[in-house]
Amino acid sequence: MPRPPSLIERRWPGPSGPARPLVLAALTAAAVVGASTLTTIRPGLGWLVAALASTAALVTASVVRSRTSSSAAAAPAPTATPAAADAARPGATGAPGRVAQAAWAVATVALVGVGTVRAAGWLFALCLLAAAVTGTLAVTGGRSPLGMLLAATLPPAATVRALPWAVRGLRSGRPTGSGIEVGRIITSLAISVGLLLLFGVLFSSADAVFADLVTGLLPDISAPGVIGWAFRLLLIGGGLLGAAYLVSRPPDLDGLRPGPSRPAHRLEWTLPLVLLDALFAAFVLVQLTVLFGGAGHVLRTAGLTYAEYARGGFWQLLAVTALTLLVIAIAARRAPKASRADRLLVRVLLGTLAALSLVIVASALYRMQVYADAYGATRLRLVVATTELWLGLLFVLVGVAVVRLRADWLPRLVIGTAVLALLGLAVVNPDRLIADRNVDRYLETGRLDVNHLSGLSADAVPALARLPEPMRICALRQLAAEQPRDGFWATNLGRERARRDLDKVQATAGLAYCPDPQRW
Repeated sequence: MPRPPSLIERRWPGPSGPARPLVLAALTAAAVVGASTLTTIRPGLGWLVAALASTAALVTASVVRSRTSSSAAAAPAPTATPAAADAARPGATGAPGRVAQAAWAVATVALVGVGTVRAAGWLFALCLLAAAVTGTLAVTGGRSPLGMLLAATLPPAATVRALPWAVRGLRSGRPTGSGIEVGRIITSLAISVGLLLLFGVLFSSADAVFADLVTGLLPDISAPGVIGWAFRLLLIGGGLLGAAYLVSRPPDLDGLRPGPSRPAHRLEWTLPLVLLDALFAAFVLVQLTVLFGGAGHVLRTAGLTYAEYARGGFWQLLAVTALTLLVIAIAARRAPKASRADRLLVRVLLGTLAALSLVIVASALYRMQVYADAYGATRLRLVVATTELWLGLLFVLVGVAVVRLRADWLPRLVIGTAVLALLGLAVVNPDRLIADRNVDRYLETGRLDVNHLSGLSADAVPALARLPEPMRICALRQLAAEQPRDGFWATNLGRERARRDLDKVQATAGLAYCPDPQRW
């Protein structure tokens, strides 16, 4: 009796044939481009170029997979089973639709591209983390919550499983329909690189300007540079190989859903939610008196300054909003929905909780706004305020899901709105926004923490240049010392815009006297 297929074999059988030469060539070229253009010290143009090259290679793998699947579906073997014919059809393995796949891919490139236009390293790090999530969804196609969680574990396993797939492609010589051998493709790439190096060296020795350009384009050929290049090549090549393996035969993640849970008795979930709604309503009434009563009401009733009141409650409200989302998710899953009365009760209780939570989000945002007005804007305060805005949007989406009693689209929108929040931060230029607000505050009150502002990125330079002397020199002197000239692949729009003001600061920095900073 044959052994039944395992879960991995059923959900993720992998490509049936060897890797195509065209796919291997595209992956090799993208890995070489990525290893040669990525800058590890300062993000810049190289990251965007590497992302575009990687996307092009994976699109090639997807196109080759679609053509192969279409051919297999058009002419199935006479002895093929219905299951085998279904597996040959595009999309039969649970691959995401073309629109969703393209949307996640565009989001990934946009997030990586933030490093080309913004100099804030902390923002680029957040965007890279989000790009890892969107890139994984682009190649795996997870849609349900369980499928999206499982998708995060697949890329490392895909890299390991892709090695035999690639070896079979290298050994197969000339697979049917490929038109060219793998060895000839590699030979062509090697000849191209050799010719470029030979003539590049000759032209560089003939013209100094061209030599500077070539030096910026070519990777470092010193021993540490070559070792770093080889490490990046292996890392990027392995990741791309695993991604191509997933694209060539995506896993079936759509069928991974938790089994139906036993509905709770109406009293089991109604009583806790009614009490929780009452508690939220009481808190919201207090918040409304604060929002409309202003600082005088707080001083009379709490005995605190308004800044102390804002700072003391914000983090608790942030935790409340996050926990409320968890409560709504559990209640929506366990609540019975068989009768019309049950569905109405779910809509009323959970909808009320979501609406009251929106008021709490508004209160937390108002507290943070007052806190920033009193003590100045910082990165942490801006990020937290953005997170609260995102949570408020999530409560709106949850309210829609409660009304419709369907939430299969919600997990993807949660990640999509988080990506939009990060890209929105990049559009508003957070470090410059922080600097602008603190400069305006200094012009009104005379209070400024120069040490804090000088720790911002080059994005803040245009705002800091508005300061009067000698504060302008004091705020920009450290930034000017930390901004060496970028190479071609480290080109960054934020640093290029700041360099004009920073060059002036370097010429006069030693002549300025900087008083002790007045901290808030």
